[in-house]
Amino acid sequence: MSGAAPGYESSGYGSGKVGVGKRPAVLVVDLQLAFTDPRFPIGRLPMVHAATERTAELLKVARAHNVPVAKCYTAYGSAADMPHWKVSTVRDEFFHGHPCTALDPRVDEPGYDFNFCKSAPSMFFQTPLITYLTKQGVDTVLITGCTTSGCVRASIVDAFSFGFRVMVPEDCCGDAERDPHESNLNDVGRRYADITDARTMMHYLAGVNSGAATGARARAQAL
Repeated sequence: MSGAAPGYESSGYGSGKVGVGKRPAVLVVDLQLAFTDPRFPIGRLPMVHAATERTAELLKVARAHNVPVAKCYTAYGSAADMPHWKVSTVRDEFFHGHPCTALDPRVDEPGYDFNFCKSAPSMFFQTPLITYLTKQGVDTVLITGCTTSGCVRASIVDAFSFGFRVMVPEDCCGDAERDPHESNLNDVGRRYADITDARTMMHYLAGVNSGAATGARARAQAL
């Protein structure tokens, strides 16, 4: 064998784009106070705070243009119904009624959003999310939240598995460290999703329910 060593690119990974569809929804993974309020042990992560602020901006555009928004938080009734988490804060605090399970008010608009609890990494696993997205006629999901290498990645994989077009605005996702954030985005970007940014997705959402929808989709694919 001659030439460059075989790798992802030479094997055909990351070829082409998924592209956006006609009916998007914005999905927000676990932007609850546990991750966004410094009072809590994992609420001091700078990348997650930045992602929360950027997601709040994206959601304002989504709601202004009648784009569905679904948000989840993680909580349990007791240790008996909790998976075998290796994260001590989850084991100690992620119970119904604990203040850490409340959604961050910067991203929450309960009169508009579809909010629900999840019990596993993916926001699709045994939740009502698929029913909601199907009823809304959604073909494209924009996945935001935390953490990139954990629950965000699990939700990306499940969204792909259910046949949705998956867009991931990088600046709307956060993790405890930059290396896992970047490596996981690179990996899902070569397999399942288009990695993009909030600005590009705002342009797309702003045109999706107007006569400019076609142009917005073209801009989102080109940028």
